[in-house]
Amino acid sequence: MALGTATDPYELRFDTGRICLDLIATTHPVERLESVEVLRAWITGSGLVPPGTPLTHADPSWLTAFRELRRETTRLVRGRPAPRTHPYDLALDRVNALATAAPPAPRAVHGEDGALVRELTGPPECAALLGALARDAVELLTDPVARASLRQCEGDNCPIVYVDTSRGRRRRWCSSEICGNRERVARHRRRAALAR
Repeated sequence: MALGTATDPYELRFDTGRICLDLIATTHPVERLESVEVLRAWITGSGLVPPGTPLTHADPSWLTAFRELRRETTRLVRGRPAPRTHPYDLALDRVNALATAAPPAPRAVHGEDGALVRELTGPPECAALLGALARDAVELLTDPVARASLRQCEGDNCPIVYVDTSRGRRRRWCSSEICGNRERVARHRRRAALAR
């Protein structure tokens, strides 16, 4: 897979409103985290690390770990909190365990233009990045307002879940440019067909 071309509507996307949901979205419409190279691009694009952070030490074990966290987070987000449900409780235990890792340590440094920019004190470890994602999932799942704002995209066959922060809570699609546009085109074609 190319790292997102202008013609690829399913390039790496970050429009769900939460980084843990952006991770879940990497399964649609096909597996997006198919290589360590793509995972590195996702880590940077998601904002987990500042642009330019070296991630050359990432290896295939990172891919496995991120996919595992994605699977467990998906189970928690899509499932209903049913106490003592074995798969749900196992997922919750795993996410809670990952959330205990210390996040990558940031520092402020002078950028090329003299403004302060964020930089990490060293190359981030996989556990630190997973910890940041797991903490985001814990915060989302324990915040009643955010949890009540979770929506499933109304696009055809789109499984993406997002946080609806729109005015009036009327957002219908994960992306107006992708699923929303597809729906508008389909509606136009239906009207055109009826007019004929």
